[in-house]
Parts: sequence; C-alpha cells; structure tokens
Amino acid sequence: MRRACITGGAGFIGSNLADRLLADGVEVVVLDDFRTGRRAFLRDAAEHPRFRLVEGDVLSPGVLEDALAGCDWVFHLQANADVRHGLEHPQLDLEQNTIATSKVLEAMREAGVANIVFSSTGSVYGEPEVFPTPEDAPFPLQTSLYGASKLACEGLIAAYATGFSITGVICRFVSILGERYTHGHVIDFVRSLKDDPKAITVLGDGKQEKSYLYVQDCIEAILTAAARHEGEGGAHVYNLGTDETVIVDESLGLITDRLGCSPTVRHTGGARGWAGDSPLIRLDTSKIRSLGWAPRLTIAEAIGKTVDWLEHNEHVWQPQVRA
Repeated sequence: MRRACITGGAGFIGSNLADRLLADGVEVVVLDDFRTGRRAFLRDAAEHPRFRLVEGDVLSPGVLEDALAGCDWVFHLQANADVRHGLEHPQLDLEQNTIATSKVLEAMREAGVANIVFSSTGSVYGEPEVFPTPEDAPFPLQTSLYGASKLACEGLIAAYATGFSITGVICRFVSILGERYTHGHVIDFVRSLKDDPKAITVLGDGKQEKSYLYVQDCIEAILTAAARHEGEGGAHVYNLGTDETVIVDESLGLITDRLGCSPTVRHTGGARGWAGDSPLIRLDTSKIRSLGWAPRLTIAEAIGKTVDWLEHNEHVWQPQVRA
C-alpha cells in the first residue's frame, strides 16, 4: 500500500485510520465534506507531510477524480449511518450509501485504482436465524433501509470485482466504540445522564443483545484483511466484531458505574427500540480470526474507554458549527 484515499476520513473510524496509515508510512488523502466529520479529528494528520485533504462530497463532480489521483487503495467509509431515523428520510441511504458507492467504484475504474475496502454492516443480516452469524448465512428480509442500501453496495462491489478485476474487501462491522466516537447509544446515554443523572429512558425493553468492537481493533482487522487480498481480485467478505455480546441494560450499568450515578430507568417497551433495531446481534468472526487477528479489548473495556473519552471531550455533544 503506497497511497490511500479515505472517504469520510474526518469521521470517527476514518480519522483513526488516517492516523494509523500515516504512522505505517502510507500517503493518505482524506475526502470529507464535514457534514458529520470533525476538523479537530484531523489536527495531527494535517501536520503530516504525507497527508492531503480534499474537501467535498463523493457525489460532487470532479471531487473523486482529484482525491483518487495516484492512489492504489480506497477505504470507502463515507455513508449515512443513521439507522434509527432512516424511515424519516427514505432517499438518504440510497443517495449517500448506494449511489455514492457506485460513484466511487466508477471513479476507481477510470483512475485505475485496483483495491477498495468497504465499510459494510452486520445490519445486512436483518434478523438472522443463525447465531453466531457467519458471512455465508442465508439473508432474511431486510429490516432497515440502511442495511438494504449497504447490501446493494456489496453487490456493486462484487460486480465491479468480477467485471473489472478490482479487489473488494467488504467489512461487515458491529457497532464501533472508542476515541472520537460521536454517534450511537453510548453517547446518547452519556448525554442523557449528564443532563439528568437521576433518570433515563431506554428504547425498547432494554434486553436487546448487541456486539461492539473497539476502534483500534477494528482498524487492525481492516488492515489485516486488506493486506491478505491486495491485488488478488474478487470480493472478500469479513465479519468484524467480538465473540461476546452485551445486553443494553447491562451496557447502561457499565456507563452509570463509570459516571458514578444511579438513575431510575424507564423502558419504552417492546423487543426493538425502533423499526429495524435487531434484538440480537452476534457475528461469527472466525474468518477474520483465521488471518491471525483477534480483538485486544473486551466490550466492557471498549465502553469504559469511550465513556472516558466523552467525559474529556464534551464538545462532541454540542451541535457542530460548520466552518
């Protein structure tokens, strides 16, 4: 790997990946429009001589051509990740996930970029019948527009890999935690508890069973899979997660213990917090582990690190002001 473009590189995972690639000697081009990405997350990277920032959206004409020039890898992380509110904006997942990925693939073809890592999701499994869920599990009906849009992206990548001999590494993430985390139930709980440490509302019955992965473990897994398949051609799918899960109410307990509060908990009821919320997520990670990777942190440790980071970075809770 010589030069890599990271779409969404000012975001949570993307900015951590940029730092890691720069440390590994790779030239890094970050493409981001800063709708959700944070300039502060690129502060260290921006000082590096091998770093370049292209400000813009992959859907905007000319932006991808600029960002991909001279690259041999694309890490396509830019996406709409708001699963919960997907039904309120039905076109958003199609435009920012599926169509955006199509644009990236076509720009790669025209620029001669041979390798892509795509950030997919365990949500593509909907509500599976097999646990732990392997990469080749039969797909049920899709339960979220987000998951459906990501699955469509996977299909496009596989088709380009077959038709144009690119290498597509598809990583199906569980929820990621750690430093620079800005979206998800941990920040929602922390924000709520900071506003009122005596009471909190939990969507659903609190018995939903989830899996999480620490961001640096996620990046190590991504790079392990990328190194294994560089230049090989074809589409290669990996689940990224841990072999453990945590109940939502248990994760709340870990957070309240960390913050030193004991709130009254109210549940909204039902097995799902919102339409498309899977009551159980447990992915089979034996395929990525077969490459020699294993997570370093447990879910409890990842939650603890995330809460500590949020306590020292309260600015991420505030509405972002565009520069």
